[in-house]
Amino acid sequence: MSDNDEPVRKALLEDLDTGFGELYGAYRGLVFSTALRLSGRWADAEDLTAEAFLRAFKALAGYDPDRIATLQPRAWLMTILMNIWRNCARAKSRRPPTDLVDEPVETVDPREGVEDTAARHETGDELAELLGQLPEEQRAAVVLRHVVDLPVSEIATVLKIPQGTVKSHVSRGLHRLRTLGGVR
Repeated sequence: MSDNDEPVRKALLEDLDTGFGELYGAYRGLVFSTALRLSGRWADAEDLTAEAFLRAFKALAGYDPDRIATLQPRAWLMTILMNIWRNCARAKSRRPPTDLVDEPVETVDPREGVEDTAARHETGDELAELLGQLPEEQRAAVVLRHVVDLPVSEIATVLKIPQGTVKSHVSRGLHRLRTLGGVR
């Protein structure tokens, strides 16, 4: 369970609108970084993040206080995000490829130095490319474990698979990343 879970749960129980603001503030970075690592594109990550929070708000509006009181917000949001990502990947695989070049727009932090920007960009692109080569289940498990830093038990809940399978996906995904990246 995350350190943010309890205050977010309390805020949601007191007032849904204010509580949702707390939920968004506590987890927007986590949801976006996970979406970015899963999708590999900034624009797609923004869309996935927005859709995840929209669905979360709609779901919370229908939850009774008892359900909110037992909610694990981080795992719950990751589950929503994973479902959206899978659905988008499934839909994208059914569409014919487009001929348009689809380059992500680079956002620049004005406080970051040129060397830091270049290093981050190079490392981020390389990681995104390598993660994109993993099978979907391994990519999801590796991102949730090593980018989001979820424990194996929460990953099992999010992905709806046994903990042993999570460990296997993470291990195989890391091995494949090392092989793809030329690290032995």
